[in-house]
Amino acid sequence: MTTVGAHWLADANRQFRKYKALADGALAQVADDDFFRTIDPESNSIALVVKHLSGNLRSRWTNFLAADGEKADRNRDAEFEREGLDTRESLAVRWEDGWVRLFDALAALTEDAVL
Repeated sequence: MTTVGAHWLADANRQFRKYKALADGALAQVADDDFFRTIDPESNSIALVVKHLSGNLRSRWTNFLAADGEKADRNRDAEFEREGLDTRESLAVRWEDGWVRLFDALAALTEDAVL
């Protein structure tokens, strides 16, 4: 018999995968010229939102059961600045890494951990 915990884990995994698929689909529609574009000086580009979400995923889901969500090596403020090495490709790597960390963390959970 499947437990409530197993159902919860399966649903969490399904929902996160759905959100990632929606975001990936949206990102695929953005032209390279628009990825770093801002609409005004106070706004963030799509690239910086990707950079920030990637940093958040990495920080929150790395060793999440044993360590605080905000890791000491995270420079959150820098996530809102375009740096010289930031390219669409490099940010895509960070994006995927963040999601891998989330899915790996979920996969490592047992039913008892969520009850």
